[in-house]
Amino acid sequence: MSDVRTLDQIAREPVEQRRFLMVLLGLFAALALVLAAVGIYGVMAYSVAQRTHEIGIRMALGAEQRDVLKLIVARGLVLAVVGVAAGVLAALALSRLMASLLYGVHPGDPATFAVVCLTLVAVALAASYIPARRATKVDPMAALRYE
Repeated sequence: MSDVRTLDQIAREPVEQRRFLMVLLGLFAALALVLAAVGIYGVMAYSVAQRTHEIGIRMALGAEQRDVLKLIVARGLVLAVVGVAAGVLAALALSRLMASLLYGVHPGDPATFAVVCLTLVAVALAASYIPARRATKVDPMAALRYE
């Protein structure tokens, strides 16, 4: 009687490694989501900085702030949709490798794919909204003198 354990400990033992792998996978997924948001923000901020002159001309010619906002956010949305489409194709191709790690979910579950796609698009919209708001604050005269 040297290995005395409770029934909970005995029942938990077979799934401890899988649970650890799932927690680790979830942490990496969250880190990937944060990196994607930072990357999209960086690309959009750089794009807005490069287009300061153009945005200033548009605003000097009468474009309203919401028009500029739509322009920048739409570009971010196009990038996000293209990325999500490529990701869905890759995920469908690689989902068989993950099948052994999934419990109660089919590897090609449409609801899971839809939630993930919507989450990624929402993160991309939020990441592109910040540079778009900054673009709406561009003073047309300062932008025209910029270059």
